[in-house]
Amino acid sequence: MAHAVEKNADGKLVVAISSRALFDLDKSHKIFKEQGVEAYAKHQQENEDVVLKPGVGFTLVRKLLNLNSKKTPIDVVLLSRNSADTGLRIFNSIEHYDLNIAKAAFTRGESTHTYLDEFDADLFLSSHYKDVQKAIASGFAAASIVGSGTKNAHDTQLRIAFDGDAVLFSDEAEKIFQEKGLDAFSANEKKSANIELKSGPFKCFLKSLHNIQSSFPEEDNPIRTALVTARGAPAHKRVIKTLRAWSIRIDESFFLDGLDKGRFLKKFGADIFFDDQHKHCQSAAEYVPAGHVPNGIINK
Repeated sequence: MAHAVEKNADGKLVVAISSRALFDLDKSHKIFKEQGVEAYAKHQQENEDVVLKPGVGFTLVRKLLNLNSKKTPIDVVLLSRNSADTGLRIFNSIEHYDLNIAKAAFTRGESTHTYLDEFDADLFLSSHYKDVQKAIASGFAAASIVGSGTKNAHDTQLRIAFDGDAVLFSDEAEKIFQEKGLDAFSANEKKSANIELKSGPFKCFLKSLHNIQSSFPEEDNPIRTALVTARGAPAHKRVIKTLRAWSIRIDESFFLDGLDKGRFLKKFGADIFFDDQHKHCQSAAEYVPAGHVPNGIINK
């Protein structure tokens, strides 16, 4: 994976999202897959005044845009494989929901990840798995959307949860676990408790969230973050010390030692949860929107 780089020295948080991650386009996508481009284009044009239902990433985007201000600048960019013509329905729906999204790229079938650099994106959310893979390989925080929308989210507070290894951190510890087993992993983490873990693809995005959080009082903060990891004691120490070294605050931490993550994410009320393992994303997606991060040894 290319090394993730810090974005936006001006402090602006930029989230790029695909049209299928923002809105429910399952019916339209089925027409595209089964009947082809022309039938899809005809369907979108005939229904361009029919408002699309919110998709998996809709609540996350709406809450982010509600936080946009001079003090905490946040931009959401639409990256779509539609053409501008078939994308008119998407912009009509954006207007209907009063979402302040002014920037967009319509690539008419071409990969969208190539424009992330130009938009200075900190995060890329898409339903197109290959675009996400390429974005991760280019050093961006990126995830493939899983699930069917927010079911248990907090009413107003933006809540985002992260897995640790291969997401916030590199997969260096996960490699030992996969190649040599739990005992070797535990021994290594105990021995390396004071050695900072290397950065994963989502470190910079978490840092940006932390910076926005720091603009508000700790009590009644509009953003709340959580670490939800399969690690248990004593492997928790290295994680805590790494976050301390990064000067990043995580509000809630769950060291589950193999317990199912989904129920904890439901209770936390995540607007989205990022994990590198399909099984954890599927468990989470029963309760909250999830983003699969195709990074690390698990996804080789």
